[in-house]
Amino acid sequence: MRLPHPPLLVITDRQLARRPLLSLIEEILAAGARWVMVREKDLPETELAELVKAIIERARPAGASVLVNARASVAAACEADGVHLPQGFSVAEARRIVGPARWVGVSAHNLEEALRAAEAGADYITLSPIFPPISKPDYGPPLGLGTLREVARAVPIPVIALGGITPENARACREAGAAGIAVLGSVMAAENPGGMVRAYLSAWGSSGCSGGEAEGLASDG
Repeated sequence: MRLPHPPLLVITDRQLARRPLLSLIEEILAAGARWVMVREKDLPETELAELVKAIIERARPAGASVLVNARASVAAACEADGVHLPQGFSVAEARRIVGPARWVGVSAHNLEEALRAAEAGADYITLSPIFPPISKPDYGPPLGLGTLREVARAVPIPVIALGGITPENARACREAGAAGIAVLGSVMAAENPGGMVRAYLSAWGSSGCSGGEAEGLASDG
C-alpha cells in the first residue's frame, strides 16, 4: 500500500482556525491540499462523525483523502480513507475496524516507536517533533533532521515529518528522507491558509501531487 497524497498532510484544529473550519477546508483544497486529518479530540462521536462527513463531501470532488485521528469506528462509519493512531493504540484493532483497504497511520516520536509501528502493520508514521512545534511549543525537545534521517532509513514504511515544519525547512525534511510533511497550526491559524498550502507545496518542490506523483514520493520514504 502507498500513501494517498504526499507530500502535505494538513491536520485540523477548529479552535485554532481563524474562520469556520469547513470554509478553511474548501480554501486549502482549492490551493492544492489533497490529504487531511480530522483531529478534533474534544468532539463527541456523533458531532465528529457529522464533521468528518462534511469534510469528505468537500474532499472527494477534489480527489483528496480524509483520515480521522484516533477514532477508528468513526473513520469506518463515515467511509473515511483511514485512521491515524496516537502512540499506544493497537494497529491490529484499528485494522480490524477500518478494514484492509483503509490507511492506518501511527504517531511515533523515536526510532523504537517507528519500528514497532512498522512491525505492527502501520501504513505510515508521523515522526515528531522534528523542530520546535508551532502549535505545541512545550511539546518536548525537537528530534532534528538527523533523527528524521535515521528513522527514514530504518523503517520500511513512509515517514511523515511533523512538528515545527515551515516552508523554509520543508525541503530539508525531504532531503533527510521524509516522504511528506504534516502541518497543523501554521495552516489552521494562518490568515491565508490557502497561501500557506501553496507555499508548502512549492517549498517541497511540487505545485501539486497527482496519484502517480504520490506513489513516487511515498516510495522515496
